[in-house]
Amino acid sequence: MALLEVRGLEVAFPLRAARLQALRGVDFTLEEGERLGIVGESGAGKSMAAYAILNLISEPGRISGGEIWFDGQRLDTLSNDEMRGIRGNRIAMIFQDPMMTLNPVLTVGTQMIECLAAHRTMSEAQAQDLCIAKLREVAIPSPEARFNAYPHELSGGLRQRVVIAIALLLDPAIIIADEPTTALDVTIQAEIMGLMMELCDNHRVGLILITHDLAVVSDVTQKMLVMYAGRVVETGTTAQVIARPAHPYTRGLLQSLPQKNTAGGMLNQIPGTMPSLAAVPSGCAFHPRCEHTDARCSSELPQLRAVGRRMVSCHHAEALK
Repeated sequence: MALLEVRGLEVAFPLRAARLQALRGVDFTLEEGERLGIVGESGAGKSMAAYAILNLISEPGRISGGEIWFDGQRLDTLSNDEMRGIRGNRIAMIFQDPMMTLNPVLTVGTQMIECLAAHRTMSEAQAQDLCIAKLREVAIPSPEARFNAYPHELSGGLRQRVVIAIALLLDPAIIIADEPTTALDVTIQAEIMGLMMELCDNHRVGLILITHDLAVVSDVTQKMLVMYAGRVVETGTTAQVIARPAHPYTRGLLQSLPQKNTAGGMLNQIPGTMPSLAAVPSGCAFHPRCEHTDARCSSELPQLRAVGRRMVSCHHAEALK
């Protein structure tokens, strides 16, 4: 069994007027030390999949189907108290805005020691030494001084490094990074992603990278999942999917990259927008935006199936591959 295995995951939001389905039969696995990218537009269900793994879905949302297995233990049946032993300890999460993660009125050191105290028993001196060692490991200059600093005294890049150091404090098996570089400038983004790759390799930590940036996914991950309207529409090794996308949506995302366009010309874009949960089209949810659509696409839901060496949810995948 893989380190993490998600089988047929469904997340629903039961409302008074309707039952909105945010995730629909999502399947994926993550091996020890493996790096997986989950991509798609806003509203595709990328972050929802991550929150479901850690049981962080806001009410009235809930896991309505499927199974989540981590290191031989089924997570979706655990109580909140039992999940506290997993969150931050065995599975850590990095959010896109470090100022939303860090408490502005507590020093970096206080927050790091609180994290350790929640899961480990050690002296204050031992905890401080470990925290400073982790700050040094993520290439924070003068870690002793940063340990006593407040978040607002640090740059955006340093704050995100602090968040990564906190994620690594308890030697997790998996790190889930939800758009971890969105709030940073391009040069700092490259440094942070390079750092995460190095740390994952050194510690054999699995990484789930959630992003809309296909360029980052192609540089960092080994396999990828493309999501649309709560479903997985294509999955395979990153090299395969990037080189020869078999789903029209994946192809559209790649063709929208600036480097795919001529200098000074109009950027390519996928027409239309991601459907809301209350109005997901019948059949293939992408068919209103797809140039290859036909009557079958609008009436019959395509199943995820093997096409070559990847899995694709498209009636016309063989013709487009």
